[in-house]
Amino acid sequence: MLNGLRTRVVIETDGKLMTGRDVLVAALLGAEEFGFATAPLVTMGCVMMRVCNLDTCPMGIATQNPELRKRFAGKPEYIVNFMHFVAQELREYMAKLGIRTVDELIGRTDLLYKKSDNGNIDFSEILCSSFENSNQYFKKSDIYDFELEKTADETVLMKKLGSALKNKTKKTIETEVKNTDRAFGTLFGAEITRKWGEAALEDDTFTVKCHGSGGQSFGAFIPKGLTLELTGDSNDYFGKGLSGGKLILYPSKNAGFRADENIIAGNVALYGATSGKAFISGIAGERFCVRNSGAVAVCEGVGDHGCEYMTGGRAVILGNTGKNFAAGMSGGIAYVLDESRDLYTRVNKASISLESVTNKYDIIELRNIIEEHFEATGSEKAKKILDDFAVYIGKFKKIIPHDYAKIQSTILALEEKGMSSEQAEIEAFYISKKEA
Repeated sequence: MLNGLRTRVVIETDGKLMTGRDVLVAALLGAEEFGFATAPLVTMGCVMMRVCNLDTCPMGIATQNPELRKRFAGKPEYIVNFMHFVAQELREYMAKLGIRTVDELIGRTDLLYKKSDNGNIDFSEILCSSFENSNQYFKKSDIYDFELEKTADETVLMKKLGSALKNKTKKTIETEVKNTDRAFGTLFGAEITRKWGEAALEDDTFTVKCHGSGGQSFGAFIPKGLTLELTGDSNDYFGKGLSGGKLILYPSKNAGFRADENIIAGNVALYGATSGKAFISGIAGERFCVRNSGAVAVCEGVGDHGCEYMTGGRAVILGNTGKNFAAGMSGGIAYVLDESRDLYTRVNKASISLESVTNKYDIIELRNIIEEHFEATGSEKAKKILDDFAVYIGKFKKIIPHDYAKIQSTILALEEKGMSSEQAEIEAFYISKKEA
């Protein structure tokens, strides 16, 4: 408000909003959106047992147990009815105050007063109405114009690939990028999803060969069917939220440096990726693959905190890691080339095990990923490993969380007994709970 920015933003509040009066007070304090959680949950049958994390909800709400889910009796109409009551009570209070619209309520702290039994609590900073116009609220006319029509997605990708997108026609284009082209590919990826769904296209349906320096969040959230190949380097958040697409990054053939000795992708690459593949011929910065939950990612070295909070997918590091690798990792597998035999000094050992790659399935998986990395990037490091794979396999370490390893072996055993993958996963979950 001091800087004249209040009309550009929408303020939301939540936390035990249950009545029309709660909404009224929140609005008077400055909110224009209201988040409800507990009350609508109760209208759907919740009895507040507070066992949501145990998968034993007696009302069938917070559970994956099919028997318990049969007990769920909630209906959308119950929530609609509840919200009508909230709105009706709010209207009654507004009528008493002589206020016609919710916009007129927002920020009117002059209509609030301190109860006499609140002791020595000082509300002066909260109930301050010293601004010339304390009744400020979001106005559509003041929305900041991000000028999305000027982005490379709109000016290049949609123009060159628009017709191919309509017809599902395979097409490859080339373009230059610069580090101010933020979230390159994201808007076009959203169009793919709107038009064809999340995973309707084949891999590499649309391939964009880029040259230059990728801006922040290059390839963020791109879906299956879209491949972005970048010759150059990329900024932070490369492949953030990758959702089925493919990312390929390597330096120019004329670069005067070795790819496996230089950083070409910034910090937090593959943050929160859910699926897809990323191949980086070079070193990535800190927090590589943090919260990765399903993507396959390859690079040739990482900074500190690699694979932090990772819950799924595969990470292959063909080089050194920084400190605190695999901190909070609870799922997925990381294969790390440990040529100096000192990886154990940089791994966070709280939840993972560090072992040699000896299982034949692991060996096949690792080799296939490295081969794909080489085919995509032409990586010299990958070629060197593949040419002498029998020797190099002994230098790799497999990093896997203890609980993930246990549940994976249970799933495999159940599948061998004839269960489907989905049935085996559910049963393995309950077995692990009983053991715990």
